[in-house]
Amino acid sequence: KIIETMKFLSASIALLACATSVEAFNANKAFRFGAKAMPEVSSESATSALSAGGAEKKSYDLDITEIFDGNKKFIETKKAQDAAYFDTLGTVHSPKYLYIGCVDARAPPNMIMGTEAGTMLTVRNIANMVVNNDLAVMSAIQFGINVLKIPHVIVCGHYECGGVRASVANVDHAPPLSIWLRNIRDVYRLHARELDAIKDPEDRHRRLVDLNVIEQCVNLYKTGVIQAKRIESYQEGAPAAIPRVHPIVFDPKTGAIRKLQVDFDKYMSELDAIYDLYELENAKIPA
Repeated sequence: KIIETMKFLSASIALLACATSVEAFNANKAFRFGAKAMPEVSSESATSALSAGGAEKKSYDLDITEIFDGNKKFIETKKAQDAAYFDTLGTVHSPKYLYIGCVDARAPPNMIMGTEAGTMLTVRNIANMVVNNDLAVMSAIQFGINVLKIPHVIVCGHYECGGVRASVANVDHAPPLSIWLRNIRDVYRLHARELDAIKDPEDRHRRLVDLNVIEQCVNLYKTGVIQAKRIESYQEGAPAAIPRVHPIVFDPKTGAIRKLQVDFDKYMSELDAIYDLYELENAKIPA
């Protein structure tokens, strides 16, 4: 029994040490990822503040009250404008646009395009990419087009894009970021002659942003989801094949968005033989 008791005590001490180490790691992690200094937690809250479940509760989220204050103002403003606003928002989900944009904090889609909540189904990543093995963007496309029947797809890039700038730097950003940025480098490779002819670095950056948006639109046209839905709408007699694909660029220095003028019919005519997944007799669906 003495031996069993000693084993039990040893296991308990080891478990306590492990829990203490995990707590110390979590505190250190909170410091390393975002906080300028370790937050001060009162001895009372550190030792006796209990959650409803009875477990000790410590909070390092001491500087995010602004988002809750902002939420209260948002609710008050919307209710003042329309008392039934949230009744509708909570029951209806019928967006007009599927928005594929960059994660950059300066380019929030509803704000820059002046649309209400519920208007856009959004998916965002570094440099607004449509990558065929990115399950997040591909799932959003499938859900938006096949389930929500969204008629317009926007690919929106922006100037001063950190992802685009990083892609042309001769730096190993390390995986997974380096793997992601390689897709933008491939865009540069496809258009190297045009881009290398632009002497001004800022003009070259802006043109690469444009070309990246265009290539991501082309990647949309390559997908089976987009092709199938456009053929379906064409066969049903729609005046234009749906969904429509729109290349747009946002300039954070002016706040303006601009639709790129692209002849996708010409673009895709060189690629149809490779990427077309469906055959449609005696018909060519215009882009």
